[in-house]
Amino acid sequence: MADQIILETERLMLRKLTPDDLEALFRLYRDPVIREHFPEGVLNREETKAELDWIIKVYYGEYGYGLWATIYKPTGAFIGRCGLLPWVIDERQEVEVAYLLDQAYWGQGLASEAAQAIVAYGFDVLNLNRLICLPIPENAASMRVAEKMGMHVEHEIVLDGTPAMLYSIEKA
Repeated sequence: MADQIILETERLMLRKLTPDDLEALFRLYRDPVIREHFPEGVLNREETKAELDWIIKVYYGEYGYGLWATIYKPTGAFIGRCGLLPWVIDERQEVEVAYLLDQAYWGQGLASEAAQAIVAYGFDVLNLNRLICLPIPENAASMRVAEKMGMHVEHEIVLDGTPAMLYSIEKA
């Protein structure tokens, strides 16, 4: 398991997702409150499994990064999935800092804690020069997390038919 750990913060451990995480991930993906700001909405078990398989095969296999199981260290609970996602936006290769947490853990600064560590990982370990965040305009909490990462809004875009705010940060 230790070789699967990507990074740790004071309260969180982020590790590679495995097929064994399907039920925990599905519990989050079927929750309409957690998935409110995701254009595809809630996912069923088969859709969750397909996404998990994609993360493991494509993101980890082809990019060397992706979404990671987010574990709350005080209890060992699987509380979300956070990480880095590759995109091509306006013909430019981009990498998004993405975060989704169980609603029981909202409002505790955990998304910001994870996101700031992911930014550092992207810049310091992966040597990326720029990172983005793509919250939808109605998701004020996600926009606050982007701002806490030091990101600034560039402009509104339409991504897969859904309006989103493109936030970015450049490596110092």
